[in-house]
Amino acid sequence: MNAPYTPASGLLAGLNRRWARFAARHPLQLPSDRAIVTITFDDFPKSAATVGAALLEQRGWRGTYYASAGYAGGVTHHGAMFDSGDLHRLTRAGHEIACHTYSHLDASQVGSAAFLADIARNERALKAMGLETELDSFAFPYGEATPTTKRALSEHFSNLRGVHADINRGRADRNLLKSVPIDGGEPGIQRAIDAAESLSRHTGWLIYYAHDVQDSPTQWGCTPAQLERVCAAIAESGAEVLTMREAVQQMETAA
Repeated sequence: MNAPYTPASGLLAGLNRRWARFAARHPLQLPSDRAIVTITFDDFPKSAATVGAALLEQRGWRGTYYASAGYAGGVTHHGAMFDSGDLHRLTRAGHEIACHTYSHLDASQVGSAAFLADIARNERALKAMGLETELDSFAFPYGEATPTTKRALSEHFSNLRGVHADINRGRADRNLLKSVPIDGGEPGIQRAIDAAESLSRHTGWLIYYAHDVQDSPTQWGCTPAQLERVCAAIAESGAEVLTMREAVQQMETAA
């Protein structure tokens, strides 16, 4: 079983993260007249592909699944991970399969060449598993980005997602989009619900990210009931629920 990884901490790490947020930006103008929500799952555990997908589908929604092919068919601290069957079923159902890195690398801890090579390896592995759709969206593992990787990946993907907890509003950085976690126990779930409720007062693009969806979740996961409560708040907000690919395509068309 793979143990959880803890990204670097301290003053220097904090400064590097702040610099990455402000450097190598690619502005994306968001609509001011409507709210959009995207629900994403990272890595991704089989529970997200089954329980999580079912909760979205019963509302007619689809999500974005960031796949790390190095985890495929294995077991991590999130439990059983996705396999080729999950890729096929999610794709047929209209969900978006998106790209992580193969080995779930921290971009701030490895060289850019190694990081980009691991992404290429991930793409090859997913294609070998039978994925036929294009990989348009990317999420930085642990939310750790660098200006160099942001610039390089912006030429390959239509959008890059981080984990800075906020709602995208106005002119967002499509090279490091903000996102809100669906985890952290009851306090974290309430923050996720509050974020959805805020959309009725101040529109924006609210991107959620989650991991496992099970009755006894990890600290990075949630229970089915908790995810359903977040979904209920999204529905109440009146926001349109789109995948990452769909949201970016709509914004580009409107620009």
